[in-house]
Amino acid sequence: MPIRARSTLLLDLDGTLVDPAPGILGCYRHALASFGIFPPEDEDLRWVIGPPIRQGFRQFLGEQGNIEEAVRLYRERYADWGLYEAAVYPGILQALSRHRARGTRLVLCTAKFHGFARQVVEHFGISPLLSGVYGAELDGRFENKADLIAKLLDAEGLKPDEVCMVGDRKHDVLAAAAHGIPTIGVLWGFGGHDELEAAGAAMLIQRAEELLPVGTA
Repeated sequence: MPIRARSTLLLDLDGTLVDPAPGILGCYRHALASFGIFPPEDEDLRWVIGPPIRQGFRQFLGEQGNIEEAVRLYRERYADWGLYEAAVYPGILQALSRHRARGTRLVLCTAKFHGFARQVVEHFGISPLLSGVYGAELDGRFENKADLIAKLLDAEGLKPDEVCMVGDRKHDVLAAAAHGIPTIGVLWGFGGHDELEAAGAAMLIQRAEELLPVGTA
């Protein structure tokens, strides 16, 4: 489905710009091992990439589990090691560079703690292409991406009809839809065709270079 031209792209990070699987899954395993929990093989654990971090740990520890301690252990390991265990997806830097050259405003919008998000985009050379970086607070505020988008729109002075979301999970699609914003779903991430289609993504793309002709003025 064609998307009317938009001047700004909101970009998810994990699963959209970078493949963070080795770092994130390794840090989950590190934290859960402290509770005597040993999750399944990586292929069956990839669902934790995308949703808010507390939501993932709640699935393993239950509502009465020490979620904050699990988050602390995860972040301790992630800061030292995990955030560097990622790779930029093929073609992403080129596609974003072309967008910037055409005047597209690129803003990072991630449920990851904003401090870690800044480190990731700086480490992998994405930061110079971005107009802003928005993420969650350490205490969990703005982990709900719909709340984060509301904050972002206000801070950047943007109207929903100027904006298109780009993401790989249903959480991106649903959060954007709460503000009347369409989403371009990327199929190289962790959600997949069925999840993104069911959530209502306006269109799906298979390669980063397909991002260029769609969604922006």
